[in-house]
Amino acid sequence: MSAVIAERNGNAIVARGLTKKFGELVAVDHVDLTVARAQVYGFLGPNGSGKSTTIRMLCGLLLPTSGDISVLDCTIPRDAEVLKRRIGYMTQKFSLYDDLTVYENLDFVAAVHEFSRGDARKRIEELLETYWLTQQRDQLAGTMSGGQKQRLALAAAVLHKPELLLLDEPTSAVDPQSRREFWDSLFALADAGTTILVSTHYMDEAERCHRLAILDHGRLVADGSPRELCAALPGQALLVECDVPRRAQQALEGDATIVSMAQIGAHLRVLVHDGGDARVTIAAKLRQQGIDARIEPVEANLEDVFVVATQKPKREAAT
Repeated sequence: MSAVIAERNGNAIVARGLTKKFGELVAVDHVDLTVARAQVYGFLGPNGSGKSTTIRMLCGLLLPTSGDISVLDCTIPRDAEVLKRRIGYMTQKFSLYDDLTVYENLDFVAAVHEFSRGDARKRIEELLETYWLTQQRDQLAGTMSGGQKQRLALAAAVLHKPELLLLDEPTSAVDPQSRREFWDSLFALADAGTTILVSTHYMDEAERCHRLAILDHGRLVADGSPRELCAALPGQALLVECDVPRRAQQALEGDATIVSMAQIGAHLRVLVHDGGDARVTIAAKLRQQGIDARIEPVEANLEDVFVVATQKPKREAAT
């Protein structure tokens, strides 16, 4: 544990060799993680990549099979009970009581955290205003919209002013406008000193994070700021403009120089191993199929990074 202790000063989370097995299934495979304080740190990965399992181990809800964890200078799982009072946890299913009002839900959470009646009323009024719920204070939670439920769940998660907020795909059931407002709230919390760890599978949300980890099949396959990850991407992203992008994609299928292709509106986005040579090769192959195309290099984005980081070797994918 000494290596983790040496690294935890100034960091909210330090995990080394974090592993979780369910029988023969390795859900999390020797993950090393460092999250600085007052940072919005994102977990990006497909369903089943180990995001939720990792979060549950970090907050002491799930025992790791092996590995060392320090969260807010607490050794986990040994200090899990102490840690619970210092963290907030919000799941994608919004843990609310549908038959209680907005105020009653928050009042119940305040009671769980042993607030006095006066302190509870003061804190709840503050949260109702902060998260635009004043008009819904007497509304049953079960009758609220997805965005309203999300704001209420966030208010409940931060009622006791946690130092660390863990969010497990919290925007999967809300509309784009609610997602944007939610992220504005997260940055306000981070600016006030709260460390936030959020799992997501939305690329636009991942781009908002100060730092990002990409998980695939339980392994950490990329770690860095969104800008760093895009800058370090090998190869080149190309934009193919033509009248028949679907035909162009079919013509390029199986080309060894191409990592991935995706149609974006009327264009084709192509990720290649070698930008210069591949650009010439692609243009020639399309001409052979009678397709006149304009091919220009474009900046890599997080979707390109994600595709490369989680791509299976061709032989493995074919089996």
